[in-house]
Amino acid sequence: MINDSLYKRKYLVGGIAVIVVLIYIVRLFFLQILDQSTQEKAANNAQLRQTVYPSRGLIYDRNGELLVANQPIFEVTMVVREMTKSAFDTIGFCNALHISLETFETRMQDMTNKKKNRGYSRFSPQIFMQNLSQEEVAELQQEKYRYPGVGIRIRTLRDYTYPIASHILGSVGEVNHNDLERDSYYAIGDYAGRDGIERTYEKELRGKKGEKVYMRDSRGRIQGSFQNGALDQKAEAGTDLYLSIDRATQQVAEKLMQNKIGSIVAIEPSTGEIITMVSAPYWDPRRLVGKERSANYEALLKDKNKPLMNRATQAQYAPGSTFKIIQALAGLQEGIITTHTKYPCNGPGSSPIKCTHNHGTPVSLEEGIEQSCNPYFWALYRDMLQQDGYDDGHTHFKEHYQAWREIVASFGLGDKFINTDIREQAKGYLPTTEFYNRIYGQKGWKAITIRSLSIGQGEILVTPLQLANQAAAIANKGYYITPHFNRNDSMKSDTHQVLVDEELFDVVHRGMARVMTDGTGRWYNVPELQICGKTGTVQNPHGDDHALFIAFAPMDNPKIAVAVAVENAGFGSTWACPIATMVIEQYLNGEIKRNALFESMCAADLITPKAN
Repeated sequence: MINDSLYKRKYLVGGIAVIVVLIYIVRLFFLQILDQSTQEKAANNAQLRQTVYPSRGLIYDRNGELLVANQPIFEVTMVVREMTKSAFDTIGFCNALHISLETFETRMQDMTNKKKNRGYSRFSPQIFMQNLSQEEVAELQQEKYRYPGVGIRIRTLRDYTYPIASHILGSVGEVNHNDLERDSYYAIGDYAGRDGIERTYEKELRGKKGEKVYMRDSRGRIQGSFQNGALDQKAEAGTDLYLSIDRATQQVAEKLMQNKIGSIVAIEPSTGEIITMVSAPYWDPRRLVGKERSANYEALLKDKNKPLMNRATQAQYAPGSTFKIIQALAGLQEGIITTHTKYPCNGPGSSPIKCTHNHGTPVSLEEGIEQSCNPYFWALYRDMLQQDGYDDGHTHFKEHYQAWREIVASFGLGDKFINTDIREQAKGYLPTTEFYNRIYGQKGWKAITIRSLSIGQGEILVTPLQLANQAAAIANKGYYITPHFNRNDSMKSDTHQVLVDEELFDVVHRGMARVMTDGTGRWYNVPELQICGKTGTVQNPHGDDHALFIAFAPMDNPKIAVAVAVENAGFGSTWACPIATMVIEQYLNGEIKRNALFESMCAADLITPKAN
């Protein structure tokens, strides 16, 4: 019995031993034959892989003038494992970089902290210091052999030929956790576009990383290129961008808006290309480059005038009298008026909407545009909405309101532009019938209830970009192309028809021309440029009125459409109009001859509070 038991145990133990041996054999086969990771780890002990960063794509203006280039910077890396193999001369290292021992210790702690430096490995190069100039690393470069594990690699930062267009171009900054999670291309310490064009075209601009593989000996020392560079991969430079903005016009526009709050947008009507876009206050884009980026960004963020906000695309204003052009076109399209229709005006004694100008009466459409006659456009709007009166449910009235709203929306108002490279847009607002039903009830609102809309006040809101696009659609006599920056983009063919017949635009063109020859813009006309314009003074419940102006030129062959908004400036004819005409003059003529006017506009300070 005992012998049988021992006999069985012998076979059991033997079986277990065989199984264990088979497991080891299978495992060894997997590790050595099937699983390449072991071989890779072994190879990595003999190799050092360093990322080769590509040059970021350059950015040019519409004339091929360089706006954004690259400048070399340096970063110091450390392989902690190699540093700890021998006595590291910390004092000498600090002296070579001109940093204190405290700074060294702090940076080492941050670098080796996996919570702060996700993906830290003591076997691979980690960033110790970045954004260093050639002068700052010169001494370390000469003595680098004394510091095992220390490396110096070249990166690039943006370099700006002109300190302009900060809101358009955007900036480049270090990637964050979200970037790393979203795109495997990035690693800790990489840079990416944070806003503006830099962010929109990040994948095109960033290029493709390369890699350099070095051979190391048993002590980790680099012995040269591995396999004569057989495993090296060249970096591919990013794609260059050619923008639609005109550098000279952008510079002039920014000078005109210094010490002011507001924006300028200019569009080429035939292409939808943005010639200039200014949001004021603005900043020198060089402030968000290098070691001072974080501090400067924080300062801009705390500025009470909100310079980081792109007012050209995000600020929303009532359009004021600039809206009267669309009102006129809607009335013509719906057959409410003709080119000869006249309405009476009693000047400041008009009711329920007063006129702000003294002129003859009755007023034709051209005269109404020229004199910016409020009663004319109220009467037009009233007749359009209540042409069939009011039935029990106000059905016809609301149908006419909806038809009016659709015409207005077709000019690009009340919503964001899609399929464009313009970021951070506000929608604006065009009130719906549902909106007024909620406020006043199904039967509680009539034309007189919403009469402010007739002169571009009330609930309607637009952005300066939308206003400029509106001017472009009027210049084109019935269509616009999605506004955009990239000249090589297919969006140039994205055409939108407005809901107004082409032949109806001639009369408003003549009226806008009269604004500049005989009306509210006559003091700043440049006759040879054939400017067609419309002033707007927008009521502001929080302070002084906002000054608005839209225009295009030349009348017969429009090359530029402009919108200007100057906050808390008062009359549109006083501030927005002269600024717009000088932007037009610069773009069409290549210079501004009205030097005294230019200097006075540039010198005007509408931000600093006036002393009592």
